[in-house]
Amino acid sequence: MNIVCLDLEGVLVPEIWIAFADAVGIPELRRTTRDEPDYEKLMRWRLGILKEHGLGLAQIREAADKIVPFEGAREFLDSLREETQVIIVSDTYKEFAAPIMKKLGRPTLFCHELKVDGDGMISDFCLRPHSTKLETVKALQSIGFDTIASGDSYNDLGMIQASKAGFLFRTTDKIRADYPDIPAFTEYGELLDAIRAAL
Repeated sequence: MNIVCLDLEGVLVPEIWIAFADAVGIPELRRTTRDEPDYEKLMRWRLGILKEHGLGLAQIREAADKIVPFEGAREFLDSLREETQVIIVSDTYKEFAAPIMKKLGRPTLFCHELKVDGDGMISDFCLRPHSTKLETVKALQSIGFDTIASGDSYNDLGMIQASKAGFLFRTTDKIRADYPDIPAFTEYGELLDAIRAAL
């Protein structure tokens, strides 16, 4: 049985941290997994900036609530879900992803959790499994699923390469150049056709 694992940010919706960075005027928070392959390092760095500026979950939620899916994303996802099972495998957090999932038709989301203190400040984060997306794909494979994966960033490469078929979508020129063996697409129609061919 096939199951498609899709990244969220950069593939279906804009990057939440970039939207947040722009909303609060802190450009260094625009750094994402396209720039930093080590996700835990990136998050520790983000939490340090949040603490320094006295920013908490409420401000991130406010920015996340305004996120609008990319044009064609909902239709792509709807078409895909008519043909196969789909899981969004993301390094986002459930505490601010719910409004975005509603705009996408409430697909299944595997993501992380935040630890938030009584003042609404983020004190820590709890990653789903340690190696995140790769471990998720391996777990699905261990119970009989053939996975097909797509994403745009360094943290997606493990699940893409471990799947029976994997694709880059709207990735950076650097990642595309560094991984020329992975098919790369920029349009939802192209990605949908490639996934259909792999089913």
